[in-house]
Amino acid sequence: MKHQSDFTPDLQATYDSDLDALETAKHDWARCSVADRIALLQAVKDALMPVAEGWATTAARKKRLAADSPLAGEEWTSGPYALMGMCNGLMHTLSQIDGKAYLKHLPTRELPNGQTAVRVMPHSIWDRLLLSGVKADIWMQRGVTPANLKNHAATAYDIRPEKRVGKVALVLGAGNIAAISPLDAFQKLFLENQVVMLKMNPVNDYLTDYLRAALKPLIDRDALRIVKGDGEAGAYLTTHPLVEEIHITGARATHDAIVWGTGEEGARNKAAGTPKNPRQITSELGAVCPTIVVPGPWSTADIRFQAEHIATQKLHNSGFNCVAVQSLILPRGWDRTERLMKEVGRVMAEHARREAYYPGAEARMAEFAEHAEGEQKIARGPGVPPCYVADMERGDTEWLREQEVFAPALGVKHLDAENAESYLRDAIAWANDNLYGTLGGNILIHPTTIRQIGRKRFEEILADFRYGTIAINAWTGLGFLLAPVPWGGFAGATLENVESGIGTVHNCFMLDSTERTVIEAPWSPFPRNLLSGRFTLLPRPPWFVTNRRQHKVGRLLTRFQYKPGWLKLPRIFVNALLG
Repeated sequence: MKHQSDFTPDLQATYDSDLDALETAKHDWARCSVADRIALLQAVKDALMPVAEGWATTAARKKRLAADSPLAGEEWTSGPYALMGMCNGLMHTLSQIDGKAYLKHLPTRELPNGQTAVRVMPHSIWDRLLLSGVKADIWMQRGVTPANLKNHAATAYDIRPEKRVGKVALVLGAGNIAAISPLDAFQKLFLENQVVMLKMNPVNDYLTDYLRAALKPLIDRDALRIVKGDGEAGAYLTTHPLVEEIHITGARATHDAIVWGTGEEGARNKAAGTPKNPRQITSELGAVCPTIVVPGPWSTADIRFQAEHIATQKLHNSGFNCVAVQSLILPRGWDRTERLMKEVGRVMAEHARREAYYPGAEARMAEFAEHAEGEQKIARGPGVPPCYVADMERGDTEWLREQEVFAPALGVKHLDAENAESYLRDAIAWANDNLYGTLGGNILIHPTTIRQIGRKRFEEILADFRYGTIAINAWTGLGFLLAPVPWGGFAGATLENVESGIGTVHNCFMLDSTERTVIEAPWSPFPRNLLSGRFTLLPRPPWFVTNRRQHKVGRLLTRFQYKPGWLKLPRIFVNALLG
């Protein structure tokens, strides 16, 4: 049956009118004062808070979650909370933009390989309390030093306001995570001084009215328009004469269709290096993301907790995340491997039971099963899709390494483990050389094992792990939620070899020439970590699919981001501990 496009002449006229308004206002926006921008961000916060509840509950309902499901917390944290946090981060940076004074408060150090790392988390007392023990370093590209860091930060603000020239950018929104689209728009608006036409993805365009309400101050300023539309509408916009730059979060195939064209024409253009669409395009395109389990002195409690962690990396948002783990790398012969996988299967069977709401999931799961061989099917209850687990050395191994499934499917790769260090090096080399994409890679490693390797040598090993975000005892999805962290593929992608995309978004400290982010979280949660002498206050994280209070914590954290205050902390801590 042929698809009936909703791209009508009336909709085209609306697009043209919106783009005319943006074109007229683009230079005025580029020259907008810092004080006005801070005021606009505060106005967005004020407009967002009244619609946050409707936003989160509508998204949960559309994703077929029960009204009382703790998993609704995902819609709070990856929706209003993330957007509110970005407003705060940008306001903080802009308030100290003169002389880039905010950089003075970001510690720097030289890494073992000579690169510069900038510590962006924790940055405030609230970070130290609410994300206790979580650290995030941005590794800058070679040539960036503490002495010249100012030359690689907020460079759009180096141009005097009256000299700035605006542009019209098209942002093609993602359909899975609610905050992606507005945060991508903020990259263009506040870091690049461009006005934005944001086209919602048809999968989640039910959020359009909420976003129009929350972002009304920017719409009223003619800096932003938010529209709906299908693929035909998107094709019209990507070639519109008023659109000067494009950002897309989506699939590699969509990116290549925009840049090179489709079918034989697209293949010829790509081979010749002659893009059909000459506009500058940035992107975030997903990956077959790995999680490396490093052997060490894991206790029974460690196995249980890290099994919840692995299940979360796979099943958060029902597996519809571009940074969901799809390749679990395990040490062959480790006496805890079998117990860990058994526990992962139990968590997957008992938690995050929900429908596969994203279009095409059933077909992608069937395709995964077709290319795998002897795959295990973890049953998860009536009406809930099973989670497929397959050996990546059986069946169509090339397909399993190259295809992002975007569904509850997991490949497992076993590697010999003579010792922890050699195994980690081999696992990193295998991921780099075999898996598609460079978006996010996770490493689960006991602190004792890191000490045995040595912190300096451990960081030397990490330098070989070519991913845009690396999470140590965390999930790279946390990097998406942290406003200071650049989000995107590993630096160096090209249109011809786009990997997980070109450029980054988020990044409220506006650092340019970034290479990757390294996030590290506590090995074990509070209060169990007290037994090991590693004191942090972070309990079971609220983004874990096993957290029983994440819907309550997500709402409380969003309210806290709106107006931080000491009196709000006790309720957050109590619900976090009960989670």
